[in-house]
Amino acid sequence: MAIDRDWEGEFCRIAEAHPKVRAYVKNHGLGLEVPYRFGSETRKYLPDVDDGYGYGDDLLHLVVEVKGYRREDAVEKKATMDTYWVPGVNHLGTYGRWAFAEFTEVYQIEADFKAKVESEFNKMIDGIVQGRNEK
Repeated sequence: MAIDRDWEGEFCRIAEAHPKVRAYVKNHGLGLEVPYRFGSETRKYLPDVDDGYGYGDDLLHLVVEVKGYRREDAVEKKATMDTYWVPGVNHLGTYGRWAFAEFTEVYQIEADFKAKVESEFNKMIDGIVQGRNEK
């Protein structure tokens, strides 16, 4: 995979070593674009990596942004992903489960990634348990 920064290379190393990661891909030429507003301007955000993990057909697609320097527009990108895009695509239900993670500290990527995977996995399990309890 072609990488833009050393930090992305570090993320690839971590993703490849994680037992729950099934695959990952750099968002280069894939067409995954998220529109967002920065001030009065409409822009397009192209996240770095999508990595699918989970079990069977219920994979979680984790959209990842690896940032060393965080410009002002990064705040809007993250807010758009957390508030609109991820909830919207998950509500549709036709494209699987999605989440977003932004990693901003190179020495924390591994711990932060593990925590995000664990958190999303626990959400999935809680949803299954809650569904069974409602029957």
